[in-house]
Amino acid sequence: MDVAIEHSWKQELKEEFDKPYFGQIVNFLKDEKKAGKVIYPPGKLIFNAFDCTPFSKVKVVIIGQDPYHNPGQAHGLCFSVPDGVAPPPSLVNIFKEINSDLDIPIPGNGNLEKWARQGVLLLNASLTVQANTPMSHSQVGWHIFTDEVIRHISKDKEHVVFLLWGKFAQNKEALIDTTKHKVLKAAHPSPLSAYNGFFGCGHFSKANNWLREMGEKPIDWSIT
Repeated sequence: MDVAIEHSWKQELKEEFDKPYFGQIVNFLKDEKKAGKVIYPPGKLIFNAFDCTPFSKVKVVIIGQDPYHNPGQAHGLCFSVPDGVAPPPSLVNIFKEINSDLDIPIPGNGNLEKWARQGVLLLNASLTVQANTPMSHSQVGWHIFTDEVIRHISKDKEHVVFLLWGKFAQNKEALIDTTKHKVLKAAHPSPLSAYNGFFGCGHFSKANNWLREMGEKPIDWSIT
């Protein structure tokens, strides 16, 4: 199957695109659109996380659940919103923690593409969602695909930092070889849980410290 995704990822994941489950995802999305369903993000941005962060560049992985389901928010990068869209509450809390951890000013913008271009893979477990219906595509096969993405990173990369926020993301630790990668876990940045251990986790400085120790360039966590 010919999938419009960045070349290095197409090579790394080529076997996945020919498996029956992936064809089922494609057919599901086609059927949903034929039925008049609104799907986020737009088709050309479904693989935006991969297009912004080639496989060879991956240094940090942040795992979300599914795309934002309100109009204009989702653009294929977990927790991120396009320019001109107000940062949602979880992202605001991420910026608060970065400010506390690294003294980086809290931005008014919520576009995390600058992170992605530096090697931060902003990966949602489901890459699509129906408008106004959170987790609506969580059972269509995306989790099989994104679990394989995590396995491939774990197997074929060295010294990647995985930031696992909340129980859902932390369950992905089983896919990661922790003898060669760094796993940092904390509560989810949602307002419902951020005070249970996300605030004060220091993940952004810890990630950079690990990258430096491994001889890698640290991430500039500012977005402006």
